[in-house]
Amino acid sequence: MSRIQIPSKTRLLPSTQRVSPTSPSLPKLLSKLPRQSLISLALDWLSEENLPLCPPFLSSTSDYDSDDGSSDFYPPLPTVEALRQEYHSLLSQKGSKKDIIDRILKGDWRKGLTLYQVAMVDLQVLYESASSVSWSAYRIAPLTASADDEEKEEEVVDKESLRIPRFHPSSFLRALQGEILSDMKVHFTFDRHKALPLLILRVFLLDSPYGNTGTSSKEATMGKVVFVSFPDGSPHIFISKASTFTLAAAATIASNGGQARGAGESKSLRTLLVEGIPKALSRPRERVTLLSTNLTTKNLEGMVHRKGGGRQNFAGGGWGGYADEKRKESPLDTVMPKTAEEEGSETETEGRQKRERGHIIGRAEREEEQARRRAKKVAKARFGDTGKMGDGKGVERVDIVLEDPFKGPRRGNPKGGGDKGADGDGDVEMGDGDDSGNGEGEGEDDFRPNVRLTFHGSHVFAGIRQFVEAGIIDGEKMPGWMTDEEGVTVGAVRHGRIRGNKGSGV
Repeated sequence: MSRIQIPSKTRLLPSTQRVSPTSPSLPKLLSKLPRQSLISLALDWLSEENLPLCPPFLSSTSDYDSDDGSSDFYPPLPTVEALRQEYHSLLSQKGSKKDIIDRILKGDWRKGLTLYQVAMVDLQVLYESASSVSWSAYRIAPLTASADDEEKEEEVVDKESLRIPRFHPSSFLRALQGEILSDMKVHFTFDRHKALPLLILRVFLLDSPYGNTGTSSKEATMGKVVFVSFPDGSPHIFISKASTFTLAAAATIASNGGQARGAGESKSLRTLLVEGIPKALSRPRERVTLLSTNLTTKNLEGMVHRKGGGRQNFAGGGWGGYADEKRKESPLDTVMPKTAEEEGSETETEGRQKRERGHIIGRAEREEEQARRRAKKVAKARFGDTGKMGDGKGVERVDIVLEDPFKGPRRGNPKGGGDKGADGDGDVEMGDGDDSGNGEGEGEDDFRPNVRLTFHGSHVFAGIRQFVEAGIIDGEKMPGWMTDEEGVTVGAVRHGRIRGNKGSGV
């Protein structure tokens, strides 16, 4: 992992600060990695580049008593080179993951892991466990001066601008550090994602001692970890939910609802970053802000596909075919290429085999086969190459609120002179609400129930595509937000169009 120069202030936690080996968060974090990854990570700590920030415990240190070495289950080695050879030998040996964790925490790094080592473990977990962190996408939008009221110098969001702010990591961290509260300690770690075009910033925020009222002074020191990802060439950033990390073992347990307080602090610390990042990215006369895109998922690869750099940002669902640079087809072509699937004809081999078996397809079976093929064509047209199981771009949850008024019987105006029916009643019309979309002037008798839809699964849109192919969902009448065209996971549908909700509370 390449290091980066970070501006130093009193509020900045040093990378060499150690985390107590008795911290309950350390074994929990290390246990998320497989045995081979733990050994490879230990070898990275022992490399010449990372050794100053990851010093191991050696027998040559002054605080080691050689008389007690016989009772030591993991006796320290004299040199770093010997320790490297030991971990290289562990790669070819069989054993359990717990043995490696115990050797790290109780043997070679018995004094504790540094914050830099903890950050490396946390990032490795992120790389190997794709669904370990929940991400939310935000769009970086520039603020421009309002032309209507220039005297007040009000700023409005320019939603059509394609400008992407450029920044240097050290300058950005210096500016971001200035936006963090003065009573908070912070530790930053930058790293480049190994497989995706992302620059990841890990932010460790140490809780303010002034916010832990009513707790014992011996209580565990708690911190929050938030990841911020910057995709290459994209006006979006991804911010994860805050997770809790304990620096030391807890001696006492708080009696005033520490768990509920911790959840509130996680939200407040994350909000602090959401408000501080655009200020750190801003320059004089070039202010920016963050706009929620209402897209939340644990699949980082799917997030990059929808909001990363490239032409896929606004080409979801079936429109993705026009954003694929490998394809040369265009809707303006006079002759479109036909595929076997589009022609819907059987191959000669299949037809010959059926004739040899004397298989006769009845009318009902032919209609069913035609309906099945048509459903697959419709699914192909609506979803394109997206919404397939195993593509690694799925979302786990979609929350939708239906705000459209339901059609229902409505009495006509009894004074309007309309034709009377046989029973003497007025005309009965169907009320469908106001088409203006602003919610004003709609009939008081509109039937507007509180309908909320929640889709769960490993790949929501792949499941919807399978329903379309099976004929369960009418793919021709299905709205676009069900094909992932809008690229949102939280929103409200009004007059058939989806609009994003602020926040995740639908």
